[in-house]
Amino acid sequence: MQDNRTFTLIKPDVVRDGHLGEIVQSIQDAGFKIIAIKLTRLSRVEAMDFYGIHKEKPFFEKLIDFMISGPIVPMILEKENAIEDFRKLIGSTNPLQAEKGTLRHQFGTTMTKNAIHGSDSLTNAHIEGSFYFSKRELFV
Repeated sequence: MQDNRTFTLIKPDVVRDGHLGEIVQSIQDAGFKIIAIKLTRLSRVEAMDFYGIHKEKPFFEKLIDFMISGPIVPMILEKENAIEDFRKLIGSTNPLQAEKGTLRHQFGTTMTKNAIHGSDSLTNAHIEGSFYFSKRELFV
């Protein structure tokens, strides 16, 4: 993955509540170009694999149950300074602590149901993006 790309995943509650379009529009309005996007659903095994880093944490099962509860929308985005700018756009993991105007402040409700995931590093963006997309699916 290039240095100017990041990975994001819009969570099931946002899709279910009909806010997908608003979030995609906000991402584009912030200057991000969508390189890959799909509507998909995780199996329990896939969710456990993707979130395996949290396996020993007390919230793991609740997170897995939530992430398989409905469709999700993973995306690879491109913009100069993509990771840092996207982290600012989405806000704090805890929607109650997220800055006003951020996506998590607007659409998140709890730490688990915080509307959207954003990679925290170039390494993780590559790993996470590769989990969901093949090279053939990247539109450059």
